[in-house]
Amino acid sequence: MDAQTLLLEAIDARWNKYLEQLKLCRREFSEEAVHDLRVAARRLLALVDLLRVITPHPRLKKIRAALKEQLDEFDSLRDTQVMLAEISETIEKLPALKPFQKELQKRERRLLREAEEIIEELKSSGIARRLEKVRTSLTESGSGAELDGLLLRAVDESYLTVLRRYQWVDPAQPASIHRTRVAFKKFRYMLEIVHPLLPGFPTANFKRLHDYQTAMGEIQDVEVFLNTLADFIEQGETDGLEAVRRYYEQHHTELIAAYLEDKGEIETFWRAEPDQPFPWSRPNNDMIKPVHNTGEKI
Repeated sequence: MDAQTLLLEAIDARWNKYLEQLKLCRREFSEEAVHDLRVAARRLLALVDLLRVITPHPRLKKIRAALKEQLDEFDSLRDTQVMLAEISETIEKLPALKPFQKELQKRERRLLREAEEIIEELKSSGIARRLEKVRTSLTESGSGAELDGLLLRAVDESYLTVLRRYQWVDPAQPASIHRTRVAFKKFRYMLEIVHPLLPGFPTANFKRLHDYQTAMGEIQDVEVFLNTLADFIEQGETDGLEAVRRYYEQHHTELIAAYLEDKGEIETFWRAEPDQPFPWSRPNNDMIKPVHNTGEKI
């Protein structure tokens, strides 16, 4: 597959998936449907970021801003539902969580009402119109090795951002892990698009990428949980919750330790420099290379 065909198919596939999930949300509104819409929007956003390397047109910037705004509007709902799911797993062991659970359930009901209204009011026509113009421009521009190179360069740059943030990961500053995760997610979704251009790319890497991102995400989820719990305790709800906080602080520490033990795997997902071979094309004993300090601070 050439790069032009790959991008045209990606535009069609990701836009159609986004529309499909938006229609499903409106028809059968649910937690799962909102989650799937957010994933579809993130994958479409990654495609837009990839296209901006090839054709940095203002219309792509507008598409990006619209998708980012949509995603931001669902962040609080997502965090609340993750916390409720966590509590459902531990409330028998930690019954003091009951008042916190009730407060989050009340918050979830409010956020769900707001999310349903947001989804009903979402206008996709502006994104569709701009995306179609991008598609037409790409069709007329032709293909070739230059386009292939631009796509790989976009992933190179995205991965370099990941490595910069990874280099400054500090277990005493969980925000440094979260910053790495945000960059890693963008890289992962870009790689999903371009992988047909990569000879010998191991499809098993998709699960490895997902698992690595999940390990960082679990740390952030507990961080959000602890911060929200602290706010709840400050409101005067303290019965038994100090013990709960200590439990999750310990869990947080354990998750960070587990991530740090395997964090070097991040260096096996892509090449460190454009002139280097891809990790999957190197001998097994040459899979991990040291990451040099790139100077970006957290």
